[in-house]
Amino acid sequence: MERYSKVILALIGINILMFILAANDVTGSTETLSLYYIDNERFGIWQFATHIFMHGGFMHLLVNMFGLLMFGTPIEQTLGAKRFLIFYFISGLGAALFYLVINYFQFQQVYQILVDSGLEPSYINNMLASQQYPPSLLSEEQAKTILGIYHVPMVGASGALYGTLAAVGVLFPETKVALIFLPVPIPAKYFIPVLISIDIILGITGYPLFGMNVAHFAHVGGALTGFLLILYWRRYRK
Repeated sequence: MERYSKVILALIGINILMFILAANDVTGSTETLSLYYIDNERFGIWQFATHIFMHGGFMHLLVNMFGLLMFGTPIEQTLGAKRFLIFYFISGLGAALFYLVINYFQFQQVYQILVDSGLEPSYINNMLASQQYPPSLLSEEQAKTILGIYHVPMVGASGALYGTLAAVGVLFPETKVALIFLPVPIPAKYFIPVLISIDIILGITGYPLFGMNVAHFAHVGGALTGFLLILYWRRYRK
């Protein structure tokens, strides 16, 4: 059996290529392929798939591709190439859906304040498009929430990777894993829940980990999707 499968290496290669294209702004790839909020005029249905290949910086790409290589390889060897690809993209799709649903409710909470104040929807939409807000109606934190959701797209393979991590926790629970900020090797059956719990806490509090803008609820959605899918396949696979 090959140490690293052609599928994993192909995914890494595509991600690197897309990173280079985005860095050089080839055909506006960043704006076209990143996943925007559903009410943003730049949103496109294809972005549910294409955002998985976009990354916000070199370190973002490096961490995700290293994780894909390390954790994706045993899962691909267990599931097979075709099933792993299906698993990977469904996890990424689940991450995107979960993230957008959470964003929708957070967005609507602030949007409703503006509507209740008597502002017309057309005026609010113009305000959002120009990245402005009425200080008399919204706090700085509320403005940051609604403008951030509206304008900042989701990118990266993290959701699909978290689904893969969840699969590792189910299929190889005793395997010891570690990350940079949790350097002590811990069995996957403990490590994965701890990692997801951290994402839930950071997602709720809005605390920026290492100063980065991280889509924590996408991580949670990807892990949940991967966990449920791998349980289903393990029980019913033929």
